[in-house]
Amino acid sequence: MTVNITDIDTLIVGAGQAGVAMSEHLSNQNVPHILLEKSRIAEAWRTSRWDSLVANGPAWHDRFPSMEFPNAEPDAFIPKEKVADYFNAYVEKFNLPVRTSVEVFSVTKNTNASGFTVETSKGTFNTQRLVSATGAFQVPIIPAIAPKDPELYQIHSAKYRNPRQLPDGSILVIGAGSSGVQIADELQRAGKDVYLSVGPHDRPPRSYRGRDFVWWLGVLGLWDAAANEPGKEHVTIAVSGAHGGQTIDFRELSKQGLKLIGRTESFENGIVSFRNDLANSIRNGDDNYLSLLKRADEYIANNGLDLPEEPEAHQLLADPECMSNPTLELDLKKAGITSIIWATGYTTDYSWLKVDAFDENNQPKHHRGVSSEAGVYFLGLPWLSRRGSTFIWGVWHDAKYIADQIVIQRQYQQYRNDA
Repeated sequence: MTVNITDIDTLIVGAGQAGVAMSEHLSNQNVPHILLEKSRIAEAWRTSRWDSLVANGPAWHDRFPSMEFPNAEPDAFIPKEKVADYFNAYVEKFNLPVRTSVEVFSVTKNTNASGFTVETSKGTFNTQRLVSATGAFQVPIIPAIAPKDPELYQIHSAKYRNPRQLPDGSILVIGAGSSGVQIADELQRAGKDVYLSVGPHDRPPRSYRGRDFVWWLGVLGLWDAAANEPGKEHVTIAVSGAHGGQTIDFRELSKQGLKLIGRTESFENGIVSFRNDLANSIRNGDDNYLSLLKRADEYIANNGLDLPEEPEAHQLLADPECMSNPTLELDLKKAGITSIIWATGYTTDYSWLKVDAFDENNQPKHHRGVSSEAGVYFLGLPWLSRRGSTFIWGVWHDAKYIADQIVIQRQYQQYRNDA
């Protein structure tokens, strides 16, 4: 039996936005490499998102510097299918060496030799370097508190597509980051009776004084923050490009008809309990929102910009009844709840990467993506180098840094081989 073995300097695993960015930079620096993808290019944008999803940032910002979105208004929010099409077009434009339908089974460090052996569904690869570009959104998390009730329709937000897939009855959406809020809003607009479980969150304005929030985070230097603020490790960001881009306002959502409740704490005998923290979460989100408006006003004044004032943006609606008289428990049957959508995030799966690059919690040990295992790199993780690391444009800049490190190591290796 003939064994298919390929020798390559650098191997990239994952052809989403991170892998494509990495391949572009390695190509620009003439580093021989191959990009492996188990499905299709940017597959997650096509099949792991709901039907109506659009990018959370405008087209002028949420892209790679080397190519604009074709036939798109700069301030438009691009539908998910066109985002996937963008990355396919990007691969074609720069002739990137992508191989699709190749699943990586294992990566092991070579003994008595440099580099790694990579076993895949299409044979074996020998490589000096490996870049894990599988990102942070790999395995959907449904917490252990989920009720074991076969009569309840329960899915993670990764499996949600549209309101038509849900059975009749009320819906409990757990998690109020960007995904949870947008899904709950869509369901409510479709005529569903929706409960939304809200936890700690940041709530930036979609736009302020004629500029999108991504612009404000840029000029205020907030995209480049090197680490999360202490105590905000589990704080989500509530922002959306849906309906042309609107600021998420939980008071307005309550007025619209969404039933807001605090963080989900437990399920027992058909009763779901919630923490008494809804008012605190909403007010902390308001503080985050107002603080950004204040910094924006100061920036405008200090730089003499002629941007229209927007005093109404500083005015908050009155506290809804759900804040002053919160619901702390619900009988699922009495409330008519037949479906639960868990918008509770993701975890990673590095079981295939059998190298010394992880801590006791199986999280990557790295500095700006350069791991503790020489020759292994990580890309697409939250806060890899800055706040913007998981955004399309942010991962492109992180990839450039890692490509530079790979080039440096190749130069050292070449010197040793030539000596």
